[in-house]
Amino acid sequence: MPALTRRLYPERPDCWHVYYDDVHAGTIARRVGNPHDTDQWEWICGFYPGCGPGEYEDATAATFEQARAGFEEAWQRLLPKRTEADFEAWRNHQTFTSWKYRMHDTGTKLPTELASGRSHCFCGAEITIASVNQHILAAHVKDPKYA
Repeated sequence: MPALTRRLYPERPDCWHVYYDDVHAGTIARRVGNPHDTDQWEWICGFYPGCGPGEYEDATAATFEQARAGFEEAWQRLLPKRTEADFEAWRNHQTFTSWKYRMHDTGTKLPTELASGRSHCFCGAEITIASVNQHILAAHVKDPKYA
């Protein structure tokens, strides 16, 4: 079973994204704009897609270590309720979103943006509204274990 790992968020020196393998499972960060006599840290545990409404947990804590411990306790409650399909839904969503932005960045129209419902992927393959999901999974997933 993968361990939780923290990665410093590059745009904030006081914010860590927490990952379970390659899935962004939550965040631990210093609270911004709150009075100094209140908890200075917050955490949120859960990911979308993959968790349903009400399955996320979040709280505040006085210290980073308390926030980390709170997150880990919440994760131990959440993880047994997750299936591989939940993690796969998150991975697929990330893949589709990255693909969509690359299409936009290269000036390539999506099939849904054309009256014919047909287009070409930035990789050159012809795609249709009906085939786009299959194409993305077959041609643009980098890690073979997710293909």
